[in-house]
Amino acid sequence: MKITIIGGTGLIGRRLAARLRDAGHDVIAAARSTGVNTMSGEGLAEALAGAEVVVDASNSGYGDVADMRRFFAASSENLLAAARAASVGHVVALSAVGADRLKGGYFQAKRGQEERIAGAAVPFTILRSTPFFEFVYKIVDAGGDGDRMRLAPVTMQPVAADDVVDALAALVTEEPANGIVEVAGPDIFGLADLALQVLTAHEDPRWITIDPDALYFGARFDGEPLVCDDRRRRAPTRFEDWLRDWIAFA
Repeated sequence: MKITIIGGTGLIGRRLAARLRDAGHDVIAAARSTGVNTMSGEGLAEALAGAEVVVDASNSGYGDVADMRRFFAASSENLLAAARAASVGHVVALSAVGADRLKGGYFQAKRGQEERIAGAAVPFTILRSTPFFEFVYKIVDAGGDGDRMRLAPVTMQPVAADDVVDALAALVTEEPANGIVEVAGPDIFGLADLALQVLTAHEDPRWITIDPDALYFGARFDGEPLVCDDRRRRAPTRFEDWLRDWIAFA
């Protein structure tokens, strides 16, 4: 099967490309570094030519909310138009748990992307994921103000990037759901609990403060959990095990 991965050199895309190639698929890893620009449409027609499935694992790379929204709007419109022109049979898009109910930041931008995909008259499946362990680790490792770290009051069910890749690889070979599926890790934490584990593993003495006004990916939280209620879609990797391996190989 020929599969094109948009964002094919990113955290998820490069792992998915390797996984699908190992399974015998013909994979095109499309990204700006390979001459494919979804914002302008440059290179899309060539990257999608002959593809049976397209996976959109791209990310905006922007910190500003307005820029995020512009990216996902333009990128989705161009990709979906190219998919229709190439008669792609299945568009699989990676989105975020919370896109349907959170009104700010990254989640609002992803909701706009989801709406465009659902209305594009292209067979599709949207995979909503909870936050990746890798992103949580980077937020904690790089965050803080002096000896204190201000974190939003977020409850989440984070998931390992490799488990998200497993879920995407399975969806690629299935019929389009024309709807949304979700994936989450096995355990629920407060963001502060995860931060404490990361700081402890690094012997980092910074203090953690839960701040109701702090933002998480540009969104303000008021008790909305980033969790998945469907046990059948819970990934197996536990945060403690992942963190131990991450520190060991860092």
